Amino acid sequence: MSAFGSWELARRSSAARWTLLLAFAVLGGGFFRAQILQSAQYRLTSANNRMRAIPISAPRGEIVDRNGLLIAENFPGYSVRLMASREDSLRAVVARLDSLIPSDSIDADAVIARWRSARHIPALVFGSSDFAVVATLEEHRAVLPGLVVQAEPRRRYPGGATVGHLVGYVSEVNPAELEDQLKFPGASMGDIVGKLGLEVEYDSILRGQNGVQFVEVTARGHMVREQGIDRTIRPVAGRTITTTIDLPLQRFVDSMWQADLPGMRGALLAMRPNGEILAYYSTPAYDPNDWVGGISTANFRALTSNPDKPLINRVISGRYPPASPFKLAVAAMGLKRGLITSTTRMAVPCTGAYQFGNRRFRCWKRDGGHGSLDLTGAIATSCDVYFYQLGLMLGEEAIFEDGTAMGFNSRSDIDLDPALEQRSVFPSSLKSYVNSRGVNWWSRGEILNLSIGQGNNAQTLVNMTAFYAALAGDGVKRAPYLVRPRPGAAEHDLGLTPAQLQSLRDAMAAVVNTGTAGRSGGRELRMAGKTGTGQVTGQEDMAWFLGFAPVEASEIIVGMLVEEGLHGSWIAPHVARTIRRWILGPDNPAVRAPVDLPITEELVPLDSAPPPPDTVIAPPPVIGIN
Repeated sequence: MSAFGSWELARRSSAARWTLLLAFAVLGGGFFRAQILQSAQYRLTSANNRMRAIPISAPRGEIVDRNGLLIAENFPGYSVRLMASREDSLRAVVARLDSLIPSDSIDADAVIARWRSARHIPALVFGSSDFAVVATLEEHRAVLPGLVVQAEPRRRYPGGATVGHLVGYVSEVNPAELEDQLKFPGASMGDIVGKLGLEVEYDSILRGQNGVQFVEVTARGHMVREQGIDRTIRPVAGRTITTTIDLPLQRFVDSMWQADLPGMRGALLAMRPNGEILAYYSTPAYDPNDWVGGISTANFRALTSNPDKPLINRVISGRYPPASPFKLAVAAMGLKRGLITSTTRMAVPCTGAYQFGNRRFRCWKRDGGHGSLDLTGAIATSCDVYFYQLGLMLGEEAIFEDGTAMGFNSRSDIDLDPALEQRSVFPSSLKSYVNSRGVNWWSRGEILNLSIGQGNNAQTLVNMTAFYAALAGDGVKRAPYLVRPRPGAAEHDLGLTPAQLQSLRDAMAAVVNTGTAGRSGGRELRMAGKTGTGQVTGQEDMAWFLGFAPVEASEIIVGMLVEEGLHGSWIAPHVARTIRRWILGPDNPAVRAPVDLPITEELVPLDSAPPPPDTVIAPPPVIGIN
């Protein structure tokens, strides 16, 4: 009997039918699931394969002065990006770009790093390009697959180097900064962030929120077309910040410096008693516009190799021996502790030097000295012998304690990046005192050095100006600010009565009228101030002048420092001109007063031979600018 009988054929055909039915049922279920139940998901996957999201940079907020004048603004620019599916193809296109645009601004490794960090978005090549570059690239688009050109805002600083250290600059965020999400929260590779000055301090306000534009690409990553406006997420612009800066005054300071002190290193800070900063100037400086879109290698090398160090912000990052302006702090200590009054005279009159142990400490006026002076006269003439004796009356513990209480070993807490502001140097105890040899060693003779602003004492211009603002105001040293006071900023009460503050102001008015800065005040305003010349072994002298006006109710305090070997009386007229410019206005003839005053300075020469160890007054430590 055949194995393929009718009953066996029927059984097998039935099994085959059921197998086919099951297969078609499974396939039909899969098709139904893919085309009906999961159609949205597969459409999204398909769209993701052919769509690319391109970030749209948000316009940074503007920075304006107290009058609404622009310090930092935006203008139209272009970004250049590249889409690629493989690294080797991306490198090839970058090489073609480099041959089309003779420039050292294309960093191929940086472009590759951006592509690796986010392969689903085009890699940024130029953060900000001008129209000529874009036109060249568009002409050669056929040999630049994956090229994406977008119109994006570009940063501009109308003031250039005049506001360089004030405003800082912007540049692309780097990988190390991305790891610190507290510094630039929400930033991603390719984003433009603030790097220095106001740009970095208020970056979270200025940066805004980026948008997204979608483009359609081929399987090889070549762009086909841009999607409609409905597929674009618009960026949110950053907010404008209004500063306390008076831009006309800032420009005046720059023009005055360039005309009268061309090429000289230094800084000037003008502020009000409540901490508002009116002018913030450090020179030499850099032009922040050079950093927009990435600074060229040649420009960066020129800045870093310049012996004048234009990248140093001398307002907050330079530390200098405060010299004679510190005598006002010593005077305040003596008044606060009740050791002296404005009429107190010292036991030993000034004959040009003071004998301490086996060493004679000179006064700047060697020939005949100043004679017997009270506190007002000692400040007006900057008599060193008077303050030698006052320092000995106070003693080291009182000087350390009061100097610390006045904030002379801390930062000013200005609203700029704390990492950039140098902490002022002042000993808080004998254990922290370091002599000129870098050794923790103390002799009582060091008091004389500290009492005239030398020794283990190095201050920033911003910290000294804040101290003089306290003397000109209500006796409280407050943190200076450019936009708003830093939350939790420390205040230092000098502990002086209104009468004691007035006596110090009257003494400083005598400095300007008849003392070491005689005739720099003029007749229009009653000014007060203090000259000084800081000394650092092996370096040029540093000229100080800190002044304010009107004496009765001060509206402005100006601190100025020049590193170029000048004396305080040389720069006093420049401070006076700045004060007059603010109070009297630009059209007043007194603003253009001459600056050819004679030198009368409180310079204390350093002896070449060191004294015996028991009475040594060492030269000040080389602290200066790092």
